[in-house]
Amino acid sequence: MTTESARPIAPAPRRRRIRWAPYLFLAPFLGAFAIFWAWPIAYSLFLSFVNTRSRPWTFDPGFNWGRLVQDGAFWDAFGNTMLILAVQVPLMLTLAVLLALAFDSDLLHLKGFYRFAFFAPLVLGAVPYSAVFRLIFNADFGVLNYGLASLGLPSVRWLFESTPALVTIMIALTWRWTGYNAIILLSGLQSIPRSLYEAARMDGANAWQQFWGITLPLLRPVLLFTFVLSTIGTLQLFTEPWLITNTGPGGATETLVTYLYKQGFRSFNFGYASAIAYTVAITAALFSLIQIRLVGGREA
Repeated sequence: MTTESARPIAPAPRRRRIRWAPYLFLAPFLGAFAIFWAWPIAYSLFLSFVNTRSRPWTFDPGFNWGRLVQDGAFWDAFGNTMLILAVQVPLMLTLAVLLALAFDSDLLHLKGFYRFAFFAPLVLGAVPYSAVFRLIFNADFGVLNYGLASLGLPSVRWLFESTPALVTIMIALTWRWTGYNAIILLSGLQSIPRSLYEAARMDGANAWQQFWGITLPLLRPVLLFTFVLSTIGTLQLFTEPWLITNTGPGGATETLVTYLYKQGFRSFNFGYASAIAYTVAITAALFSLIQIRLVGGREA
């Protein structure tokens, strides 16, 4: 026997088998995602380029987007949404920071009770919460006007005048979401090492200097998170204007999403509603990107 014939024969390379079991387990989720998320998103984009006013529907890319530029009602809704975003969100987050500092303070007793009390508004359903606010701000027998009258102040037609109606929406949003954001910010406060505050006190820093030099810079990522969430939530605002003021008076509390709903499910103009929906999504993405660049782009 020769040396070459005595060498062992190398086994043939095995073909790599595809393991289908993981994909089978993922198949129900992927199928549901494709049907209820991916397909509606793609179809909505397609509808934004379709004239759904014609019979049959016709592909007309400039019809809905051209109307969007010229539609005064849309821009009124856009302005109302931006006003709420510019006034209510900074006010709410400022109050949330103050509440988070109070929840984290050693001077506060019964912390668990107060944390739950301020978080509780989020637990309430949208319908009863809105009904309660309609009663509180009722012009004739609302408790708020009763309190103003007891102080000798004139009553306000909260739900029947433009500015008071917008103020009502902002108060309702602030009441419901401040505690939620405060709890998120509290988790950020509790992650800051206490040794930093001890070192600052030893160096003679007072409470105000500690807040600006330690708390706020280290809280910035969590604050950015709440800011982005609040911005997206405001751009999608629907419940409060719809249930408390019914988008009135005269469209004074109309928002982008309530206007979208009217176009899609009252006028059945699904193409124009899709264009509005993508405008909301693009606006939310731009605002979020700007906030991340301005607030989160620098190292703490």
